Amino acid sequence: MSTAAFKPLSIAVLTISDTRTLANDSSGQLLVDKLTACGHHCIERDLVPDSKYAIRAVVSRWILDEKINVILSTGGTGVTGRDGTPEAIKPLLDKELEGFGEMFRVLSYQEIKTSTLQSRAIAGVANSTYIFCLPGSGDACRLGWDQLIEAQLDYRTQPCNLVMLMPRLNEV
Repeated sequence: MSTAAFKPLSIAVLTISDTRTLANDSSGQLLVDKLTACGHHCIERDLVPDSKYAIRAVVSRWILDEKINVILSTGGTGVTGRDGTPEAIKPLLDKELEGFGEMFRVLSYQEIKTSTLQSRAIAGVANSTYIFCLPGSGDACRLGWDQLIEAQLDYRTQPCNLVMLMPRLNEV
């Protein structure tokens, strides 16, 4: 960590689920709790069913909102017929951060062994907004935040972090 000041970000949290409600969404709440404990601001929170069009509608609105710096989603990254988060998000991305999914699965392997092959966690950038798509389990959200996302959303992380790149995301 450097001696630079912390820069709080405005973050939106989206849960993708056919069975949860905002009242019982423990994974989405875990992400809200984690990001606010670090000093960031949760400025939007929503829940949509496992429908690529419902997911795209919310995420498209959020990536157009200049106040939102980051979108965290939980759910819909598995391999069942209704899991469609990657298919919903990838067409919206300007750039994919392939290393996020790769690292998530490497770290996840330490906890759940080969079951990590079922995870299709992804991340990328769309209209200068970072998007991280995590599995729906609380353990997966905790792992993703604690071991990958938190440090990259902290301006003080050295040698580099995603926050320091934010002013350059729309370069042509």
